[in-house]
Amino acid sequence: MEPRAAELERRIRTTLGPFGFEVHPFQVGWYNALLPPAFQLPFPGPTLAFVVLSTPAMFDRALKPFLQSAHLQPLKDPVDQCVAYHLTNLQKSLPEQEVNIITDYDMHPNRRPKILAQTAAHVAGAAYYYQRRDVESDPWGDKVGEKIAGVCIHPRYGGWFAIRGVLLLPGVEVPDLPPLSPPDCVPTQEGRIALLENFNFHWRDWTYRDAVAPVERYSDEQKAYFSTPPAQRLQLLQPLKSLGAQPRETMDPKWGGGRAAPRRVFATVPQGT
Repeated sequence: MEPRAAELERRIRTTLGPFGFEVHPFQVGWYNALLPPAFQLPFPGPTLAFVVLSTPAMFDRALKPFLQSAHLQPLKDPVDQCVAYHLTNLQKSLPEQEVNIITDYDMHPNRRPKILAQTAAHVAGAAYYYQRRDVESDPWGDKVGEKIAGVCIHPRYGGWFAIRGVLLLPGVEVPDLPPLSPPDCVPTQEGRIALLENFNFHWRDWTYRDAVAPVERYSDEQKAYFSTPPAQRLQLLQPLKSLGAQPRETMDPKWGGGRAAPRRVFATVPQGT
């Protein structure tokens, strides 16, 4: 990676890392090559981009301090606001560089996602995007009347993470950036079938997240927060009850297209939690 790009990556990691975020670089062209024109990003192929993930540490390091701040806006999703706050601060810390931010919940007016976050995580080598086509002997056939949604699995966190968005750096090109394949951490057919079954039909019991043994899981407090109906979540964080924010309604895991967990809990595949 050329010196300027390497320095930008270092500064991005230094800014976001302490708050429980991971960033992984990729070329826009790698992402565009996997998608039809309607979903491609309008930048030259070698343009540098980063996919941003949240790890289990984000809850304590970023979300809870953010909820205690004066930045929370009522009636808006707290996690979305927290992520946007940190990404905006990152942009401010790089005043000499244009940074285009696309969060995993951003939509075009026609409701088409602006970024397919799981595809971005895969091409960046951050997490393997397991899909129905990765199963050789499809066990579902015509028995399933709805789409079998795919899911990203992180080599260290399993499903205990979320994909929060993409950073695009116009004018910074990295034609020599070597592609990095995501670790195939669920290599067996039996494991992939179990993963997709658990993700699509049993996502509420958390088991799909343990498709690989994670180095860290969500804390009991974090699991309780995500398992609680949105309107009641802030009651779990006693010092913050007076803020009165109301997160958006939880979405079924198959709606949305981008996070590790396919449900849009406070807006995350929507991976969202």
